[in-house]
Amino acid sequence: VISETTKYSRSDTYILFIFILAMANYIHVPDEAPAVPKIDVTLDESDYRPGALRLIKELRPSWKPSEVKMKFFTDGITNKLLGCYVGGVMQDVVLVRIYGNKTELLVDRENEVKSFRVLHAHRCAPRLYCTFNNGLCYEFLQGTALEPEHIRSQPVFRLIARQLAKYHAIHAHNGWVPQSDLWLKMGRYFALIPKNFEDPERNTRLSVEVPSPRRLREELVWLQQSLSVLGSPVVLCHNDLLCKNIIYNQDSGNVKFIDYEYAGYNYQAYDIGNHFNEFAGLNEVDYSHYPDRDFQLEWLRSYLEAYKEHKGQGSGVTDREVEVLYVQVNRFALASHFFWGLWALIQAKFSTIDFDFLGYAVLRFNQYFKMKPEVSALNLPE
Repeated sequence: VISETTKYSRSDTYILFIFILAMANYIHVPDEAPAVPKIDVTLDESDYRPGALRLIKELRPSWKPSEVKMKFFTDGITNKLLGCYVGGVMQDVVLVRIYGNKTELLVDRENEVKSFRVLHAHRCAPRLYCTFNNGLCYEFLQGTALEPEHIRSQPVFRLIARQLAKYHAIHAHNGWVPQSDLWLKMGRYFALIPKNFEDPERNTRLSVEVPSPRRLREELVWLQQSLSVLGSPVVLCHNDLLCKNIIYNQDSGNVKFIDYEYAGYNYQAYDIGNHFNEFAGLNEVDYSHYPDRDFQLEWLRSYLEAYKEHKGQGSGVTDREVEVLYVQVNRFALASHFFWGLWALIQAKFSTIDFDFLGYAVLRFNQYFKMKPEVSALNLPE
């Protein structure tokens, strides 16, 4: 997209350029996707029950307000998630997600709703009940949110690979080739990274442990130049396939993905590489758990078999096809580290959630620079 002769001395010019390139790229919502009502309610994080009951009155009018139970889920680090139900068992549960502070800087909420509707129409997501002023309500999926040790186990990893292939094949038959919004998002994030914090200790960490804005700009340009030429197809991606966003239902023997804030058109290899990075975990990150070559080849073969099936191309997969995807995935895993590093810097400035976002940014950038020489040496097979 960017020629070798382009000058990069002004980051705002570069960011504006990639913004213009990506402006026409939107999620297409099929006719069968149900419309989503908007309820004029704003939930107060510190006094959430009154607002939540107003939502429940609209969504579950038969429930008595005095009998509605509410449970906070604590796994997320972007938003706050509340489960509302009646009775002793969490069977019919309305999930109420309250958007985190300033997350509109990171997430296109209109695009999130479109993604939700598209995925539900293709039986890849639960039902979206409504949106409200600072959040949305949706259907609860029965099952278990996975841990890092689960996503590498049999048969779960094959289920994940095949479900992701189903996502990626959603728009495979309409003849339209979308553009990736990866560079647009990272350009936006780069423009938002904080230059300083009010806390002197965090300021010191920012200046000492985080690469300078100039270095980050150079890396962003290098990523776009080196990755966009690898031939990875652009598909509808989840873009945030961490363990807790994968729900495993042992009784039905399937997995479903949740949370579509970052869903959008992106490179196929990015979505897979991002998932492989999440083998390291979130709260206690350990990149020694990044899957080795043998595991990846097995995972990628399962994925490609399902991807071809969904596209109506049979299920035969050659060794070369697996090898090509292996190279693409590991190269794009770099972009995943970079993306979440930028994201974490912004969260460190604005989030009210108790999480060391600055430390997480340092982890992601450190892993990016550690892996860059190794994966840059990978070449596509002849």
